Amino acid sequence: MAKRNMKAWLDELRSNPKKKAMPVLSFPSVSLMNVTVKELIADSTLQAKGMKMVADATDAAASVSLMDLSVEAECFGATVRFSDSEVPTVTGRLINDMEEAEALAVPAVGSARSGLYIDAIRKATDLIQDRPVFAGIIGPFSLAARLLDVSEIMMDCYDDPDMVHLVLEKVTQFLIEYVKAYKEAGANGVVMAEPVAGLLSPSLEEEFSAPYVKRIVDAVQDDSFLLIYHNCGDNILSMVDSFLSFGAAAYHFGNAINMKDMMERLPSNVVAMGNVDPAGVLRMGTPETVRTATLAVMDECCGYPNFVISSGCDIPPMTPWDNIYAFFKTVDEFYGEKNS
Repeated sequence: MAKRNMKAWLDELRSNPKKKAMPVLSFPSVSLMNVTVKELIADSTLQAKGMKMVADATDAAASVSLMDLSVEAECFGATVRFSDSEVPTVTGRLINDMEEAEALAVPAVGSARSGLYIDAIRKATDLIQDRPVFAGIIGPFSLAARLLDVSEIMMDCYDDPDMVHLVLEKVTQFLIEYVKAYKEAGANGVVMAEPVAGLLSPSLEEEFSAPYVKRIVDAVQDDSFLLIYHNCGDNILSMVDSFLSFGAAAYHFGNAINMKDMMERLPSNVVAMGNVDPAGVLRMGTPETVRTATLAVMDECCGYPNFVISSGCDIPPMTPWDNIYAFFKTVDEFYGEKNS
């Protein structure tokens, strides 16, 4: 299959006055297929089928795979808790000191469930050819935080920065090879979730996240493969210059911030996506509250030509499809009224 010109796709998305929504939407496929989350994450064929069903059910700008941020940590040996209805979570602390950081082996791509997820993308790109297919991955600092423990790494940045950098070096090596494997499998890009970095101070983010994210972007991104950077932390408005230094193709932001505040800070040539609340509104709301919340974001942000409406983060597995359909219907209505 010929490679898609993703730079041209992104340029077209930005320049189109009527933009398709691009939510992070895969886990709710469980209810379309009547399977559990535990079954979905263990079966590449189910994952690909679910992505295809979501693509057929929605007019999204792209298909975005599962944002299961436990996969990479599990490859390193972290313990993962699984559930029938919730996204898997990492438990405990794998690395406690410099000695354990030095002993940490960089796993082979394909270990644990990573091979299964790569296979799912390979199958999905065969099934979905009317739009780009993005794989989901975790960012370097957020992966390191799952190995060192999220609360502990905040202290380690001050108390043992050399250990943190060593772990970051190893996880970055793995992530580069992991993304290259997705690229080889046919993905058109990845959405990288780096939420824990959004909890840092700007200076710590510049030291412990930015250089490693940039290395990954530089290693994998080209005209046929894009990296979209996602951060849903609440400190991100003060990190815009750092984010832009990555050179990511586009940026995706969570609902901890007002999206308009972010759009005001971004150059008009940089595509930004966000940020309807995925849990409080899409998962727990009603079609009416979804419509109200979606219109609120669009009213404030669609005046910026580089804005693309999206969910603020990964849409939870048990989200009612009536709410998801309401989101897409609202987007269509907004642009229909705007252009009528």
